[in-house]
Amino acid sequence: MNKLPINQLMAKVDSKYTLVIVAAKSARQMIEKNPESFSSGKIHPVSHALEDLFADKLVWRRIKDGIK
Repeated sequence: MNKLPINQLMAKVDSKYTLVIVAAKSARQMIEKNPESFSSGKIHPVSHALEDLFADKLVWRRIKDGIK
């Protein structure tokens, strides 16, 4: 995996917190769907999720606004 530019990843989300949450939730879903493909350790699911977000394969939306 190449290092993804954080500036370009941040352009796809509204905050670093959102970036982490979106990547983590996507990675968890990938592990649940295909546990055998990530068991070897060659591909890290969080890295794969960030690559998907970078390539616009992963779409997210905010369900509700934060606490104000």
